[in-house]
Amino acid sequence: MPSPKVALVSRETAPHRKGLWQRLGPGLVTGAADDDPSGIGTYSQVGAQFGFAMLWTTLFSFPMMVSVQLICARIGRVTGEGIAGNLRRWYPVKVLFPIVTLLLIANTINIAADLGAMGAALQLMVGGPAAAYTISFGILSLLAQVYLPYRRYARILKWLSIVLFAYVATVFSLAIPWKEVAVNALLPTLSLRSKYVTAVVAIFGTTISPYLFFWQASQEVEDQEAAAGEQPLIRAPKQAAAQLERIELDTYVGMGVSNLVAFCIILTTAITLHSHGIQNIATAAQAAEALRPIAGRFAFIIFSIGIIGTGLLAVPVLAGSAAYGVAEAMHWTFGLNRKLAQATKFYAIIAAAMMIGLAMNFAGVDPIQALFWTAVVNGVVAAPLIVVIMLMSSQLRVMGQFVISVRLKVVGWLTAAFMTASVIAMFVLWPRA
Repeated sequence: MPSPKVALVSRETAPHRKGLWQRLGPGLVTGAADDDPSGIGTYSQVGAQFGFAMLWTTLFSFPMMVSVQLICARIGRVTGEGIAGNLRRWYPVKVLFPIVTLLLIANTINIAADLGAMGAALQLMVGGPAAAYTISFGILSLLAQVYLPYRRYARILKWLSIVLFAYVATVFSLAIPWKEVAVNALLPTLSLRSKYVTAVVAIFGTTISPYLFFWQASQEVEDQEAAAGEQPLIRAPKQAAAQLERIELDTYVGMGVSNLVAFCIILTTAITLHSHGIQNIATAAQAAEALRPIAGRFAFIIFSIGIIGTGLLAVPVLAGSAAYGVAEAMHWTFGLNRKLAQATKFYAIIAAAMMIGLAMNFAGVDPIQALFWTAVVNGVVAAPLIVVIMLMSSQLRVMGQFVISVRLKVVGWLTAAFMTASVIAMFVLWPRA
């Protein structure tokens, strides 16, 4: 919620009230990108392996995800710089460069897995060469980021978020024991088994993920720069009331959609694959194929369409967030609202991440095997990064009068503590696997 100081700002400068869809943007796209083919693969794995026992994670993670993304969005809109830009400005390079390097590596592996999953999903649906489809999706995503005007591109990403409801539709094609589902969702089934703890870290790593922090903060900066008359809130506090209200609505809706879809994927694979003894699922495409004989062609088609649609949304977000991080860290000119000649190095990072991701699908490297562990790495990286974000967003020198509220501080620090404790537990229990 906006702080009391912000609430005193006159609303005379607030923009004309828009409908709900028009007020959604970076938060909705960020939440939708969280359910990329890699995330679908992770959720499918835990649903197939643990059944309903992991449904609680989607409800438990929601307030934490909302709070962290709200804080990141506020940092971007208040300061006029993304996460890496603020890290570069306020913290030593020994903090900045390891985080950005790990972000780039993890995002590139995710891009590889997502493109491969998209190609495999289309092959399952229509036949033909998966390799050609994978290459086509990669080139399409790259060209769209480089050549489409930012406003049009942002609208395309926003509309692509609708494809996520394919997974909600899949649930309604199945017979669901709702009482059992409610019990498992509201009363966590906890275990100290190494595989269980590692799966929890992977779920939270793919849900509360560093690339989402970087993307939403930087998109707030992009939106502010693209809108006539808008400035960073630290320089234009009269714009704060309307903008912070919009950010809160946008983030709650985006993260709500993200967690609802994650819940539906775990539920779908639990009630179909797990209940039929299929517990080893390595990819989203494999989950779709396994659904066909159990849940029918409708569920298979909807699940496959979801993989392709979310991939078209998430791959640009992964490449873009990596480019934002590197470009801000190196103090380069950057932004999707700039033409290729104006931000050559920024677009070169996008192209490099995309091309390396594509190459991994054809170089004997199995990105799918690395996928689950990439989610774990994201969980490991997220813990210290959240600590830095919490410190940054609470400092007057960074945020001015817009330091975060007590509520956000409490939930944010609890999130950092939970992520840290989960990672420590995973490493302590690892020898027992």
